[in-house]
Amino acid sequence: MEYLFLRRKKTRSASGRQRDLLYRAASRQWEKELASRPDVRPSDGSIYKGILYLLEVRRVFLDSSVSLKTLSAMLQTNQTYLSNAVNRCFGCNLKELLNRYRVEYAKELLRSRCCPVGEIPRRSGFGSKSPFYVAFGRVTGMTPGQYLARERNPLNVKEDN
Repeated sequence: MEYLFLRRKKTRSASGRQRDLLYRAASRQWEKELASRPDVRPSDGSIYKGILYLLEVRRVFLDSSVSLKTLSAMLQTNQTYLSNAVNRCFGCNLKELLNRYRVEYAKELLRSRCCPVGEIPRRSGFGSKSPFYVAFGRVTGMTPGQYLARERNPLNVKEDN
């Protein structure tokens, strides 16, 4: 799965322009990869765009208490529709999707060296260190320390971002 992760200056509010850019990119992605699949319903399109907006622009994944219930309330849909749309469109469950975003954000924090490694789990939306290390290992195949060492090595050929 590719993340859109809009590169933007950190702002306190999500602009209408960011939302519009994201929706256009999501619509292209939807038409290109998802709309023609037999297991994906047309009504999943608006949920798909809403999920991406909440994750990419509003960055709700940074809240460790976000759940299927809270996300479905934000999108004004029921939990079953949301869960099914996540499964069909992203190929994983909501917890895995949130953890992917959290790990990608943690990787950004590690690369920027803007905070101590011990703060990264909290800043990236994990409730504690243990789930952070498990999720980081599942997504990257290495520990945060190994990732950081690889990033610091200038002879490395970067494989991501």
